Amino acid sequence: MKTTSVLIALGSLAHAITAQEIPKAAPPITKDTSHLPQVVLVSMGGTIASRAADRMNITNYGGKNTPRVDPQDWLHDLPELANLARITLEDFRPDVDRKERETFEDMRTVAKRLNELASDPAVDGVVVTHGTNTMAEVAFYVNLTVKTDKPIVFVGSQRPWTGISGDGPINLFDAVRVAASPLSRGKGVLHCMNYNINTARDVTKTSAYRIQTFKGVDVGVIGFADPDKVVYYREPTRKHTLTSEFAGMDFESLPPVEIFYSYTEAPGYVIDAAVEHGAKGIVVDGIGAGAATNSETEAIKRAQAKGVVVVMTARVHGGRVQETVNRTAANLVNGDNLPPEKARILLQLALTKTSDWRAVKKYFDEY
Repeated sequence: MKTTSVLIALGSLAHAITAQEIPKAAPPITKDTSHLPQVVLVSMGGTIASRAADRMNITNYGGKNTPRVDPQDWLHDLPELANLARITLEDFRPDVDRKERETFEDMRTVAKRLNELASDPAVDGVVVTHGTNTMAEVAFYVNLTVKTDKPIVFVGSQRPWTGISGDGPINLFDAVRVAASPLSRGKGVLHCMNYNINTARDVTKTSAYRIQTFKGVDVGVIGFADPDKVVYYREPTRKHTLTSEFAGMDFESLPPVEIFYSYTEAPGYVIDAAVEHGAKGIVVDGIGAGAATNSETEAIKRAQAKGVVVVMTARVHGGRVQETVNRTAANLVNGDNLPPEKARILLQLALTKTSDWRAVKKYFDEY
């Protein structure tokens, strides 16, 4: 009899706890939004704008036969955003039928629009949703070419909007919080996912599918979008946005720069081929602390003789490529701690100003 009473009591307690823990509805939405900041939500597509056939599909989604997530769907599914900011929507998603996944023209178009939005006194911040594969390099380009001290926050997700335990909703919610926060001003372009706030310069995707993929490998996060508030613990020191001499400019095209990955017996003829096809700059993602093979080294010399600027990065993706006597004697630009795809963007922009490797090196020391 006692056992039965205990079981009944435990069942009642469990029911009471469950009833308290399961939310019945979304929190009340602010009626008067006039005091809230104005945030523009710009969609560039990606996983966060993708649907799958069922909730368990978190790796094979999207495509021509699956409807995408329209920007207005985010506002419908996340009514809580109305408590954070007055949000307007802009859609820059690429056509699903086109051949190339992403081009320079996509970066140029969104950077041009972001410059326009940043100059609008009514806009307080911008959130850009983007696919995670190339988000870090696109954010870095925006970091160098958009002239503003207003927050621009890139965000995406590792799981589709429809996936079980999808990270898209909380990431988007937090990104709007970061863009709406006055504390985010003046820090350059930011990246917010998985509660972490990183700078566009330092953030790198480190895992194919896991949600904790984006990290600042060498320097760590700049702050956090914690549940109670947005907090920052350091400031970026490299030039960006307002201090970038490329900011506010609309580049119709950039000088061609190619990337080469160094490995045991990596040949130099591929570098020769790139130069023959008109490459003005080369990034070699070197072994160890940033070294090329003998064959690559000879090809680099041939390229430099034709005026090509060569930047060395390190394929280990941690630590700086340091200045050494040998690298300086070889007229090589140290890529600092930038991954090759970001070093390529900075080299392209630098080549719009100069083809002197010493002047290019100064850009890599400052940006």
